[in-house]
Amino acid sequence: MHSNFLRFTLLLGFYLAFGSNSFAQRDSLPDSFRTPYEAVYNHLNYLQDENHIPDQAAKSLFSGDRKQKELNNLAEELKQILDGSGNYIDLEAVPKSPNYMDSVTQRSRYILTADFPEIYIQKYGQRWLVSEYSVSQIDRIHKNVFPYGTDKLLNILPNLGTTKYLGIHLWQYLGILILITTGFVIHLMFIVILRKVLFNILLKYGKLDLANQFLSPVVKPFSLMTIAIFSDILVPVLQLPAFIGTNLILLSQALVPFFAAIFFYRLVDIVGHFMMRMAERSENTLDDQLVPLVRKVLKVFVIIVGAVAVLRGFKFDIWPILTGLSIGGLAFALAAQDTLKNFFGSLMIFIDRPFQIGDWVTSGDIDGTVEEVGFRSTRVRTFRDSLMYVPNSIISNTTVDNHGKRVYRRFYTRLSITYDTPTRLIEVFVQGVEEIVKKHPNTRKDSYNIFLNEYGASALEVMLYIFFKVPDWNNELRCRQEIMLEINKLAEHLGVRFAFPTQTLMIEEVPGQKSLTPEYKASSAEMQEKLKAFFAKK
Repeated sequence: MHSNFLRFTLLLGFYLAFGSNSFAQRDSLPDSFRTPYEAVYNHLNYLQDENHIPDQAAKSLFSGDRKQKELNNLAEELKQILDGSGNYIDLEAVPKSPNYMDSVTQRSRYILTADFPEIYIQKYGQRWLVSEYSVSQIDRIHKNVFPYGTDKLLNILPNLGTTKYLGIHLWQYLGILILITTGFVIHLMFIVILRKVLFNILLKYGKLDLANQFLSPVVKPFSLMTIAIFSDILVPVLQLPAFIGTNLILLSQALVPFFAAIFFYRLVDIVGHFMMRMAERSENTLDDQLVPLVRKVLKVFVIIVGAVAVLRGFKFDIWPILTGLSIGGLAFALAAQDTLKNFFGSLMIFIDRPFQIGDWVTSGDIDGTVEEVGFRSTRVRTFRDSLMYVPNSIISNTTVDNHGKRVYRRFYTRLSITYDTPTRLIEVFVQGVEEIVKKHPNTRKDSYNIFLNEYGASALEVMLYIFFKVPDWNNELRCRQEIMLEINKLAEHLGVRFAFPTQTLMIEEVPGQKSLTPEYKASSAEMQEKLKAFFAKK
């Protein structure tokens, strides 16, 4: 009994000596924060492991009619939001003036971080506190920072062990181990299982070349992107020390767009491959030029968006860069108006499609076959076998005569026969030429004109106006030759003479010599018989 009394006396003395002082010290902690700095410092300082007093940290929050336990939870959640989002609060940057005014809103408030503008310190009378609105938003923001129920892990993981090694709790080491193991499993699943499944599917449909060329490069960055997303979700839960946690969170946030950019960059090759297949099935050869250009544009777009996303992941302020680029871009645009005109001209060509690769086009001094359409110029192969590089701004704003779009190719000429040709022979000759046109396999049978058309200076002019249905110029020339040779044979057979563009002094008769004027003694019936005999030989 004596020993029990002695033990009680010692405990009472310890309480009087230390416990009462401790409670007295806790009761004497500050609760009137004259500056934003005091409110922020109080909240962060009293939630540290070595100085964990949630009741005191909660004094920095606007309380309203909330109970102390709820305020304590909100104070904890606010710190978890800052730590879990990688926002390290530099206390030296927090204003220490009681009369601080926000430069944008011109109010007595201080925004803790640009990532969460709804969380700010506001002045109430003479006290600076986390504002009433900010306190009402803490639960919502906390769920956004810790999505998919990961906020519950914040209450489970610390119970696994609170022992510290090198400044990190045992449960945090366990969390890191779980994170690494899960990441390895995910990577193994994608690399081995998914690749094998997709390979078998593509192999079944005979697409092994597609699998080898495109699938392998895409699976790995997709796997790493998935791991980065998984890490971005779980790393905030670990609540690592400020410097380590902030940098790991920033790294995981940057790795997601980094691997995503690699994935989409390689995915562009697959999309381009299928676009090329579709272009090959299309009759328009301009699509074959468009696909590589679209692929390049998509790759540049992915690189730019990826770079901006990575910088944003590191919380790098990209607005000065974008502003500088916009100002520089304006200056560049003014200095490179012709280049921009050519670029938009190429877009008009690809949209309107006035011609395609291989078409024969004529436009001003341009006369040749289109070989290539780029973003700046169109390359035309002339009939002298030289190359013309025509700026797209010019070719898109001028009249283009596309001979390649013709269904029929016109052949127009005049057959000049001598004035001494009898009328009945002219009639038979014109009929014969018409029959030649009808019998030719490549002429248009429903539209042609063959008539004695004009009295020329030195000949009677027979108009020959016909069309060939052929795909290119070489075949057109072949058909012209065939028609002309047949007409020459017909003229030789009938005795029709072609006139020369000359002036001739005709002496009808010279005494003692035969007249130069030919004699046509055959009747019309005989001429018709000759015509039938000509075509009977064919």
